[in-house]
Amino acid sequence: MTNLAPLSLLETRVLGVLVEKQRTVADTYPLSLNALTAGCNQKNNRNPLTDASDAQVQAAVDSLRGRNLVIESSGARVTRFAHNIGRVLGVPDQAVALLAVLMLRGPQTAAELRIGTERMHRFADTSSVEAFLEEMAQRTSQDGAPLVAKLARGPGEREARWAHLLSGPVDVRQLDPGAAAADHVGLADIGALRAQQAQLAAEVADLRAKLERMAQRLGMGWE
Repeated sequence: MTNLAPLSLLETRVLGVLVEKQRTVADTYPLSLNALTAGCNQKNNRNPLTDASDAQVQAAVDSLRGRNLVIESSGARVTRFAHNIGRVLGVPDQAVALLAVLMLRGPQTAAELRIGTERMHRFADTSSVEAFLEEMAQRTSQDGAPLVAKLARGPGEREARWAHLLSGPVDVRQLDPGAAAADHVGLADIGALRAQQAQLAAEVADLRAKLERMAQRLGMGWE
């Protein structure tokens, strides 16, 4: 396999939906454009949520077809689409299922991935999940480059999360908007503390001036 150009969010969403629906609703697979768009935009088991139009999904499909990741088949009534991710990436079905969940739901721990892939592939235990993740993470350039990466644990996280690399290097700031929000709150708090400090300093100076004037009227020294 040759290295793929980074995929867009919608392109990875299309691939994830095709893998998911192949395993969970096989009787309607390959998917029509309408079914594929609905799968991309569904509200459960998706992160982030998308609101793509048929035209946008079609454009993503066309791009993926150009890289052989999606195959088009013409039925009696409508055109349908199937994924070809396992063959193009050179990975087994277990790895395809893990990649699909990462594309659909964002970074996940190995334990979360085991639960998330249950309808697509049942892993014996979390160690089995980790073995496939490590294999994808340790791929060399000869294999087509790594497909997943293990993220550093964030504050309060017990387990490290994994993310796919099909869209290029992982930007943790974008994957965890809560981190950016935390920084924003922190800066706001600092600004508020500085304003409060200035106000207190002004009040102390005013109080000191009043005490000095009072001391002078009483004929008392002020140090």
